[in-house]
Amino acid sequence: MNDDQPRRNRFWLKVAVVGLVAGLVGGGLALGANGVIQHYRETAATKVPSGSNRSGGTKVNGNKADLNTESTKAYDSIQGAVVSVINKQKVQQSDGMVGPFGIVIPGEGDSSSSKNSGKLQTASEGSGVIYKKSGNSAYVVTNNHVVSGSNALQIILSSGKKVNAQLVGSDAATDLAVLKINSADVKTVASFGNSNSIKAGQDVLAIGSPMGSEYANTVTRGIISATNRTLKAGTDGTLTSVIQTDAAINSGNSGGPLINMAGQVIGINSMKLSSNTDGSSIEGMGFAIPSNEVVSIINQLIKKGSIERPALGLGMVDLSNISADQQKTILKLPTSVSKGVVVAQVADGSAADNAGIKKYDVITKLGDTKVDDTGELRAALYKYKVGDTTKVTLYRNGHQQTVTVHLTKAAASDDNSQQEQAGE
Repeated sequence: MNDDQPRRNRFWLKVAVVGLVAGLVGGGLALGANGVIQHYRETAATKVPSGSNRSGGTKVNGNKADLNTESTKAYDSIQGAVVSVINKQKVQQSDGMVGPFGIVIPGEGDSSSSKNSGKLQTASEGSGVIYKKSGNSAYVVTNNHVVSGSNALQIILSSGKKVNAQLVGSDAATDLAVLKINSADVKTVASFGNSNSIKAGQDVLAIGSPMGSEYANTVTRGIISATNRTLKAGTDGTLTSVIQTDAAINSGNSGGPLINMAGQVIGINSMKLSSNTDGSSIEGMGFAIPSNEVVSIINQLIKKGSIERPALGLGMVDLSNISADQQKTILKLPTSVSKGVVVAQVADGSAADNAGIKKYDVITKLGDTKVDDTGELRAALYKYKVGDTTKVTLYRNGHQQTVTVHLTKAAASDDNSQQEQAGE
């Protein structure tokens, strides 16, 4: 027998006796020897072991996950066509020198006003996708707001090479623009899928340069949350239909592609909602311009450099911005009319002028489409072509009437007037 065995037996006997005494003193035998032993063992198990740490090493094992998934195949097929778009603008410099606390000290005989130095600097960065290669030219689609105000444009290809870009045309209403670059280093071009054949719940990828070209070719995965949302996609307040997705879209993703699992572009990422009207934070609500709309606009921009749209020739304001007293005393509206567009100005010789539309008329319908505000009126108007004829339903001095309008081409002054009067 091992010499240590009697010693161990005596130890556990002492432990049992101590446990028995403790149980009796406590008024019962609940703990006993077994309880004391269990407690000892549990306490010992929590102590950090002593000794060598050599057995604590590990190794890298081979990946068991499939690296060639549906997502990676889709990304690999198009990532070479995704680019960063650099908007360069001229630096504004002051004629004076900057003194303490940032105060401008005018130079001798100078004013302290700013002037254009002619030096270019990066004003903003966005994304884009190469969709066509023809001869020594390649074409990139992006958002209008990405290139707006630029004095020069630059593209960073997926390889990291920088090339100059030329603006072919842009459209504020749909927030789209087309750029041209040299095709010498272009290896991949994207193709468009049919955005009319998409479903909510469908897997999608968003690719672009969130927060700038430092994070170029970032890919995020999500689903199509809704196939048809109505939002103001452009900068002129025009309502348009967009695709909603929960794929992460951040500043810098604008102009990049939203693709399906076949690698086809089904939308151009344009915006996201980050908070609601009460300031609450929102996650996973991004929006993309549908590919069918994108292709239609691209083809018009390539052909003419701009989009030819009809115009009414009106200055407008939402009826909801007019006080109840003015609606009654000036517009003389019946109480049943609470939404519409108020005519604030009519351009001489315009389509509206020729149709007999007058100041303070309240438009409630264009053709068969009810219009509640200026955004809805523009959206309805832009479904027509220049030269089309349609009906306008309006209220004048409290009486409903209908006039026929022959739609003419929009001029720059028409667009400016509508935007300014609408307060957008």
